[in-house]
Amino acid sequence: MMHKKMLLVAASIILNLVLIIHVLYNNSTTWNPSWTHRAAKEAEDVASVSCSGHGRAYLDGLGILDGNKPPCECNNCYTGKDCSFLLPDCHAAANSGDPLFLEPFWMQNAEGSAVVESGWHRMSYHFYEDGSYVSAELERIIRKLHNVVGNAVTDNRFVIFGTGATQLIAASVHALSQTNAASPSRLVSAIPYYNVYKEQTEFFNYANLRFEGDASAWKKSEHNDNTTRVIEIVTSPNNPDGKLKRAVLEGPNIKSIHDYAYYWPHFTPITHPADEDVSLFSLTKTTGHAGSRFGWALVKDEAVYERMKRYLTLSSMGVSRDTQLRVLQLLKVVVGDGGEGIFHFGYETMKKRWEILNKIFSMSMRFSLETIEPEYCNYFKKRRDFTPSYAWVKCERLEDANCYEIFSAAKIKGREGKVFGSEERLVRLSLIRTQDDFDQLIDMLKKLVSQEVVRPDSIQKLNVDISSLQFNHIK
Repeated sequence: MMHKKMLLVAASIILNLVLIIHVLYNNSTTWNPSWTHRAAKEAEDVASVSCSGHGRAYLDGLGILDGNKPPCECNNCYTGKDCSFLLPDCHAAANSGDPLFLEPFWMQNAEGSAVVESGWHRMSYHFYEDGSYVSAELERIIRKLHNVVGNAVTDNRFVIFGTGATQLIAASVHALSQTNAASPSRLVSAIPYYNVYKEQTEFFNYANLRFEGDASAWKKSEHNDNTTRVIEIVTSPNNPDGKLKRAVLEGPNIKSIHDYAYYWPHFTPITHPADEDVSLFSLTKTTGHAGSRFGWALVKDEAVYERMKRYLTLSSMGVSRDTQLRVLQLLKVVVGDGGEGIFHFGYETMKKRWEILNKIFSMSMRFSLETIEPEYCNYFKKRRDFTPSYAWVKCERLEDANCYEIFSAAKIKGREGKVFGSEERLVRLSLIRTQDDFDQLIDMLKKLVSQEVVRPDSIQKLNVDISSLQFNHIK
């Protein structure tokens, strides 16, 4: 009898302990493991909106605060409630560098790349014990990414984050410019150069810096007397022409910034690991997430690093903590298979786009494409073609003095050559936008080239050749 009483007492104690633990676990001061359900359901509901395959719905879409489903935001030239209507007489969008060609890859990797945040995630200005603005885990995975790709040396380098490469350009120029000098430092870049270098310098109106233009012209200039501090920005692969570049200037008063935003296997052979004083990279061209506004720099000199860090602290108090979390999750996917997934998908997509583009321009005597000889790629371990983000097109006819206007009249919106410090006879066409954008660009290019092709069978052959290059769409 006593044994039974002891068993009942023990069972009662265990039951009470279970009830106490249950109450404490579900107390309002702790969390419930089901708190992510609503957020996950909302995200999946929005992601399931197809928009006819010609647009996307987003969690922050218009009207969601009123309890409505977010509307479809349509791709260029599409409209309607579900983006199913193709607008007639629409211009092909080939201006911006939005790398949406990688969107299908992330749709295929939705689970691994998804992020759910608590409402109390990283609320502080400083969120590490050392008060740093930089996620140590994200820095670690960035170093691993470069090691996997082989496109940059990270040993004995300081890593600094910025709100895209755009902010890092300004920070590095500030860090290298000469202060308290009788004359301002000069900023140069070889033509054709990315126009933001010039625009930033002129907009911020630095007292100790002046944009001087073409690096090659400065080298030949009488002002190149080895007394003026000169900062050269080297973009490699170059925007707009896709070529691998080296510095033009050298000397004791020359400092350089290397913009490697496009130095990834989607776009170029990886010929060597970058080993520069200041190297800039961007998430935009690595994973396609331009809207996250994230970039990083690899810096050799600690004094330069500290000046860059001071600039970034005063201008933005570091990169958004939410952005750093998202970037960490994205790069986990990238390095998880050694880059096999995203870099092979990106390269194959760009390769097919270039094959189609080359077919079209091979039929033309009026327009020519900038060509680059293939090189050995250390990442793919083979000799391969360049597959740049942009087509750098030249109008060959003397009467076609303004190439941008020629393409605009043909309903193709590119970017003017003069924006890059080059001649108006050149125009840049973006090849990295959505599949819809690329298809529209190709349709308009075929119409433009057909105007100079006399034989109808030539255009028919062109259509057959292009149709044989099928894309593997990921839905």
